[in-house]
Order: sequence, then C-alpha cells, then structure tokens
Amino acid sequence: MEKDIQEIMFSEEEIQKKVEELGKSIEKHYKNREKDLVVIGILKGANVFLGDLVRKMNIPLYIDFMAVSSYGQSTESSGVVKIVKDLDMEVENKDVLIVEDIIDTGLTLHYLTENLGTRKANSIKIVTLLNKEYRRKVEIPVDFVGFEIPDEFIVGYGIDYAEKYRNLPYIATLKREVYQ
Repeated sequence: MEKDIQEIMFSEEEIQKKVEELGKSIEKHYKNREKDLVVIGILKGANVFLGDLVRKMNIPLYIDFMAVSSYGQSTESSGVVKIVKDLDMEVENKDVLIVEDIIDTGLTLHYLTENLGTRKANSIKIVTLLNKEYRRKVEIPVDFVGFEIPDEFIVGYGIDYAEKYRNLPYIATLKREVYQ
C-alpha cells in the first residue's frame, strides 16, 4: 500500500491531537443539554474518526450509523445520494451530531440534514475531520472542522479509494496513476 502513497498529509499524531481538540469542543457544546445526543457516523469512511472522537467526549451519548452513497467507485461525487443503511434509532426530539470523514461538494450532507430534519430532530450539527470548502456545490453549515485541505485525492484513517487504504493510520495523497 505504501508504494501507492504520494505524500503523508497528516501524521497519526497530528490526527489524534486534532481529534482530541474536536472532542473537547463538542463536549463543551453539548455538556449542559437537556435532550439526548445521537452521534451518527457516516459509513464507511467516518467509522475510524467516530471511534476515536467519542472516546474523547465525556458526555452521555448514543451512537448510530448511516451508509450513504454518492461516489460509487469513482473519485467524483455523482450528486445523487442514496441511503444504503438507515438509522436503527429514532432521532425525534433528540440532538444529532453527524460525523463525517470529509466534506467535498456538500451534496450528501445537505441531503442528510434535510432528511434528518423531516424526522424532527431537535438540532443537527456536523463535525468533519477534513473539509474542502471551496469545492461546495451547496451551502452547508459545518459546526466543527478538523483540517481544511486542498483539492487532492486522499486516503487513510478510514478514507478509501475503491475500498482500499482505510486502515492507514495517517492521511495521505494517493499517486495519480493509482486512480486515473
């Protein structure tokens, strides 16, 4: 796998430091709430981030997952969002925190926030480890951001290309010849 890596963008240590910062900010935000908090991980990419993040938050919470698809085997979002796995729990009258690995066009999260809003969630906030704000096609408020990143194709720490590289402990750019 390492032969396919162009450059390490964020080391394992840098990621863990940022995850701890995000966890403490989120904990502070939700510390005195009256509603239940449901942390929703967007599969498969946010799984690693969510696992590390919730261990940095010393507050009561529930964890659930959704799987959505807008990429397939491509490196570009198709713009068509499909729910592949829905929530197991109800979010009505609960605070929701969506955990995403990377936000690019915003189309997926725009769809999800509207969808969860129709389910009468009390509040919906978003945390992302990686943000490509300049690539937005729709305006989406992101409440907690780890790193702003350039328009590079990246892998590692849960993020894949064609279902590979998720298990890398760092985030790195992938050599162009691997995905073109």
